[in-house]
Amino acid sequence: MAASSSSSSSIKPIFTTRSKSSNSSKSSLLSFLHNTNPKPISLKFSSHNSNYTTPPSFTIRNSLQTALETSELPVSKFQDDLNLQAVTPKPTILVSEKLGEAGLAILRSFGNVECLYDLSPEALCEKISQCDALIVRSGTKVTRSVFEAANGKLKVVGRAGVGIDNVDLQAATEFGCLVVNAPIANTVAAAEHGIALLASMARNVSQADASIKAGKWLRSKYVGVSLVGKTLAVMGFGKVGSEVARRAKGLGMNVIAHDPYAPADKARAVGVELVSFDQALATADFISLHMPLNPTTSKIFNDETFAKMKKGVRIVNVARGGVIDEEALVRALDSGVVAQAALDVFTEEPPAKDSKLVQHENVTVTPHLGASTKEAQEGVAIEIAEAVVGALRGELSATAINAPMVPSEKLGRLAVQLVSGGSGIKSVKLIYRSARDPDDLDTRILRAMITKGIIEPISASFINLVNADFTAKQKGLRISEERVVADSSPEFPIDSIQVQLSNVDSKFAAAVSENGEISIEGKVKFGIPHLTRVGSFGVDASLEGNLILCRQVDQPGMIGKVGNILGEHNVNVNFMSVGRTFRRNHGIMAIGVDEEPNQDSLKEIGKVPAIEEFVFLKL
Repeated sequence: MAASSSSSSSIKPIFTTRSKSSNSSKSSLLSFLHNTNPKPISLKFSSHNSNYTTPPSFTIRNSLQTALETSELPVSKFQDDLNLQAVTPKPTILVSEKLGEAGLAILRSFGNVECLYDLSPEALCEKISQCDALIVRSGTKVTRSVFEAANGKLKVVGRAGVGIDNVDLQAATEFGCLVVNAPIANTVAAAEHGIALLASMARNVSQADASIKAGKWLRSKYVGVSLVGKTLAVMGFGKVGSEVARRAKGLGMNVIAHDPYAPADKARAVGVELVSFDQALATADFISLHMPLNPTTSKIFNDETFAKMKKGVRIVNVARGGVIDEEALVRALDSGVVAQAALDVFTEEPPAKDSKLVQHENVTVTPHLGASTKEAQEGVAIEIAEAVVGALRGELSATAINAPMVPSEKLGRLAVQLVSGGSGIKSVKLIYRSARDPDDLDTRILRAMITKGIIEPISASFINLVNADFTAKQKGLRISEERVVADSSPEFPIDSIQVQLSNVDSKFAAAVSENGEISIEGKVKFGIPHLTRVGSFGVDASLEGNLILCRQVDQPGMIGKVGNILGEHNVNVNFMSVGRTFRRNHGIMAIGVDEEPNQDSLKEIGKVPAIEEFVFLKL
């Protein structure tokens, strides 16, 4: 950089350049600025420092500004001619598990990428405070401690795959960190692996292979079963489940499916019949699991469900290990209720070396290989890299999992738990009561969050403002809205929200209105969402924690009886309220509990003579 000086200046040099051959400082730039006949300045800087996305001109900008402010020259003559860029440091992206090179190339074009594999939880927490983004697969646990250690710097966590049970979503949301996943690229790979396990299990391939390698020749021991003409129940008819169904049909199998949100026309298009959960269990010769892991599905395959299955059933799981109670599965295998199981996923990964399930002679296992094909790995890498880069740019991705939560989501989450049977929810009506003019009421976020609460608990889909309407339509869910003028302050946009579900059966009859719909209503009171109506009953229940609803005969002592039962089972009650129709008639008792009651305590509540029905709801 060079500039000349033709007059002395009283301004002390603020920006200086240092010669490589001497220690003298030259105040050439400021002398040039103070020229009595200034001309427009055009400065161009370059840098080979890869830590910046634009030239590091911030020091010069500040120096020039200071010089202009302290100079006696007219500042206006210079400011319009300065065209200096502010510095923008590249974001740091930590990749903690192996990612395809195509995805890494996308990330490197945008930020500084550090690939550090097999980090201990302590090492991850130590490193994360320096990172803007973190990309993981299923092996890295992104716990609350990680978000706390990030001190607010971590902006996005990318899960290279579908499931996000290894990421603490609640903590991510609390710390303002977006979580995105890659739900599409590994669909075919997972479906193919499911079919591979299905066929291998049916023909005892892994056991026969091990036998021969041990020097044995046991042809009669490993007689298998044919797939043709057998009934396969696909539990979860989403992306992977539907692809498994297509391939099973090609093998000559009769395919049924259970999924409350699977569109009937989508199932018919591939020759699949949609059935209830219990019907699928009772009918199937083979069961293939493709459901997400959440509070609703955790250990959904347990002693009770295994008892409903056809004796000799065979089970494949390439979804999530936690949907199966593994100890119950061992018991079912030992008793012969389940003839064989083929598992790619486990509750704890890797499973213990002495695991009775893994070592069972009738179990075929693989180490979570569902998405492990070269093609899927590259596809997932590209998909998650694009999602993470988009998030760092401030874009809302369609795969964003933890979209902002509002209280309306809890109404949707509560409503879906009141539905019984396997037909699923197809029609939802939302009624908003507000003092505002209907044209001045934007309900898109409310509608999206209610959709999120209805679909997510029993589906592999993740709902946000971007994809809510599209996903609802894709799953055949018809949502209508009605706005009712309320006598309240227009300062608050919504007085209350009512959710009505049509053409479904309810596991809690009191929630059914006079019109035959499941109907619940809620509002926000003192910043906390409350349930205010169930069916025809007015209630006042905080939607924080878990909830037990009991329809009872209105008589003295009911609160004490139920409270004693819960107390004996070490379940803490945080509130109780009763809403009734008439005195000494019927009422609904709403009980808030901190812990999830065990089955014994719930059965005892059901045996109280004055309690006609009850339901436990996870919120």
